Order: sequence, then structure tokens, then C-alpha cells
Amino acid sequence: MRPRRRPTLDERLSALGAAAALAEGRLDEAPVEHARAVVARAGARAALSAEHSVAALAGATGSGKSSLFNALSGTDLADVGVTRPTTSAAQAVRWDPEGSGPLLDWLRVPKRHTAEPDTALSGLVLLDLPDHDSIEVAHRLEVDRLVGVVDMLVWVLDPQKYADAAVHERYLRPLARHRDVMVVVLNQVDRLPGGAVARCLDDLRRLLADDGLAGVPVLGVSARTGQGLPELRALLADRVSARRLWAARLAADAATAADGLAKAAGSTAKPGKPAGGLAGPLTTALADAAGVPAIVAAVGKAHRHRAAAATGWPATRWLRRLRADPLRRLRLGGGRTSLPAGTAVQKSAVDLAVREAGAGLATGLPEPWARSVREAARAQNDELAEALDKAVAAASLDAARRPRWWTLAGVLQWVVFAAAVVGALWLFALFLVGYLRLPEPPTPEAGDVPWPTALLLGGVLAGLLLALLFRGLAWVGGRRRARKASRALRAAVADVGERLVLGPAEDERARFTEFTGDLARARAG
Repeated sequence: MRPRRRPTLDERLSALGAAAALAEGRLDEAPVEHARAVVARAGARAALSAEHSVAALAGATGSGKSSLFNALSGTDLADVGVTRPTTSAAQAVRWDPEGSGPLLDWLRVPKRHTAEPDTALSGLVLLDLPDHDSIEVAHRLEVDRLVGVVDMLVWVLDPQKYADAAVHERYLRPLARHRDVMVVVLNQVDRLPGGAVARCLDDLRRLLADDGLAGVPVLGVSARTGQGLPELRALLADRVSARRLWAARLAADAATAADGLAKAAGSTAKPGKPAGGLAGPLTTALADAAGVPAIVAAVGKAHRHRAAAATGWPATRWLRRLRADPLRRLRLGGGRTSLPAGTAVQKSAVDLAVREAGAGLATGLPEPWARSVREAARAQNDELAEALDKAVAAASLDAARRPRWWTLAGVLQWVVFAAAVVGALWLFALFLVGYLRLPEPPTPEAGDVPWPTALLLGGVLAGLLLALLFRGLAWVGGRRRARKASRALRAAVADVGERLVLGPAEDERARFTEFTGDLARARAG
């Protein structure tokens, strides 16, 4: 099995930007804006010098940070103090100044110096930051700003305060993703007895491991005596030589921002499966509210009504035409219906079904994204009634199509009716002849029954029997047509439910799935 290719930095940043866009309006604004700021900062840093790496010395008051800056640069640029903050603004020293100007402009570091050329440190820009625990708020803000953008961080601690919770909780722990661009220096080890140095370094490594920074280089140095400085210079030279510190820093920033989004979304794993069978209950509730049962019943009644008018006893068909057509009274097919609005019970059932559908699709999602899915399901509740009415009105019920047998049945009814009429007229003629005492004409007989009587009675009886037969066939056809109408109407109603309820909720769930995929790519490292 081929190993999965790790995404490039550009792909990770693109995924982070996409995740932030998907989270817009769904998660707290702070982590979303942080992710966008990381993407914007990455674009700005990538456009600047890739040949220079900016490392910042950060530390507390009295840690000897400025002394270490002077010792590494071979200058006396930084003012050195013991208990009070002497660095009020960041300053930079460069071993290779060409091309570093725009980078320092972007970092807003105006104080710049050039050290003696050193091939090993070519490309390094070293910053001396103000004290992170300074009593001056502006100093702390400057530290926070630059700690968030420099390519590499060198934390300078001292034996007295290396376990200080302020630096661990405010800076080191939140930067756990930045272990590849971080070095921790225990300065002033010359003040410790020989055996205490190793114990302090081991204890510092334990504290860093608790901060999530296991494996970060920890060096014991003394800016005053020069102990450990060659090792620190060699480490800086090795990191700078790769010319990829800036990319490693941006990758760590992307992972940290993605962690923030994941924490805000409550997503630590892939979403579970949504509850099944959501469409059925929703469609049933919507169908009831849209009057589908009444329409289905009207389709069956209308079929029987029209069948009786087309195939019934001709002498009584006109009575059928005096009755209103059950389906035409609903005025279907004109874009709107005349169905009454849903009852309070039906509206309550629809609201419950919509909520249950939203809750089902939110299954397995963390808050607050689950809430977004539920809200998406209910977002168009006000449009449901009109959409259902239009869908029902536009549904193809196939109710106007006349079955072919109606025509044959109607012709047959007229034939037997004509026979009955002929028999009645014949008998009436015979009655007139007898009444006027005219010679009685010969009357043919069918067996023992005269033909006029046979025609009249047979025609009436046959018509009634045919009417009963055709009514039974119409009843069966009405049931079949009602079932067909029910399927068509439920399909139309289901489409409304999909479009206005399930679809938006499913889109929101898919948005979360896409969000988690983007987060996974942004965090891959």
C-alpha cells in the first residue's frame, strides 16, 4: 500500500482558509478570524525573503536575554540590566543585510544593526524582544505581536524563574505545535553548582513535556562566561541553513489555527451517521397538512361520479350532472388550491416532524454545528404552507383521462335504453289502437311475451343491471386512481420536504463534513 502523500504548505493553508469560510457564522468569531489572519500572514510572509530566517530572543526580566543577544552578535547593542526592563523596543542584528529590509519592515522592527560577516549565520536575523513580564503594557503587546510572527523562537529562561507559570501557561503551552521552530535556553548556568545544572535542565525538560513540547532542544548557556554559546550558535546555524524555518513556522501556525477551529466546533473525530428513515414521517406530516388525504378521497369520488355520468342509466344521468364534481370543487391545477389551511393540530405535527428531521440529521455532530443543522431544517418553515399548496395544485393526478370502456359502456346503455323506448312507444301505439277501437295489428312475440313488452322490460332491466356492473367497475377504478394520485401527491410533498427541510439540513451536514476534511488537511504535519 502506497503511503498517503502529505499535503504541501500551500494546500494546508488553502484548507485552513476553506475551513474558516465554512465556519463563518457557525462558530465563535475569534477562532475564525484567527484562522483567516494566519492565512493572510502566510501570504505576506511567503512573498518576502525566503533566504532570511528571523529568530527572536524572548524572556522575562532578569533572564539575561539582552546579554545573550550581545554575546551571539558579538556586539554591545543591547542595554543590559539585572532587575529592571532595559529593552523597550525590539531590535535586530543581521549577518547578511541584503534583502532583509522588506522583511523587517513587515515585522515593524526599525532598529537594525549589522554584525560581522559569519558564513554559518548568513541569512539569520536575530531579534532582541522586550521582556514579556514588563510592567509596561506596550512592551508586553510588542512581545505578543512578534512572538506571533517570527520564524523561530528562542526562549531565554533563568534558573530562578524557569518554572514560572506565566511563561508556561501564556506562551509555551499555547505554542505546543511550534516545537520544530523553538529552542529553550537556560541562561546563567554559571550561577549554579556543577551538579545542579543537569538537574535543572532535566526538570525544565519535564516541564516542557507537560506543555506538549517534548523534544524541543534545551541548552544550558552562560552569556557571561560563554558556556554553551558554541552549541547554541551551531544550532541556530543548522536551523537557518535549511532556509525553511519560515515555512515550518507557518505550518505550525496553520495547525494551531486549525486546532482552534476544531475546539470551537467540538470536532475531534469524523461525524457519526445521521438517523435513518427521516423522510417518511416528514412526508406524512406535510401530506396531512397539505390536505392530501382529502384530495385522494376526492379523486376516488370524482372517478365514480364521472363514471356514473358516462355509463349510468341514460334516463337518470342528468341527475348526476346536478351534483358538483368532488375534484373540481378543490380547483386543482391552477397554481393554487381552495383547500382550507391546515388545522392547529396539523401545523403542530408538521413543526414536530421538521424538528425531528433536523435532530435526526444532526445526530453524531458536535455542538454548535448540530444546532446549525437543526436551524437549517427549520429555516424555511414559513414557506412550507405556500410551497405545499402549489406542489399539490401542480401535481399530475391523471384524473381527467376517461377510460376507454366508458365510451363502450355508454353506447351499450344507449342501445338498451333505445330498446326500452321502442318497446314503450310500441305499447303506447297498441294502446291507442285499442282505445280508438281500430283493428288490432298483429304483435310478434318472444316466446309467450309480446315483443313490445320484452323490449321495454328487457331494456329497463338490462340498463339497471349494466348500471350496477359499471358502478362496481368504477369503484375499482376509483380506488386504483386514488392510489395513483396518492403516490403522485406524496412525491410532490416529499419534494417540498426535501427542498425546504431535508435538503438545507443535509447541505449543512455536508458543510461540516467538508469542514472536518479541511481541518484534517490543515492539521496534517
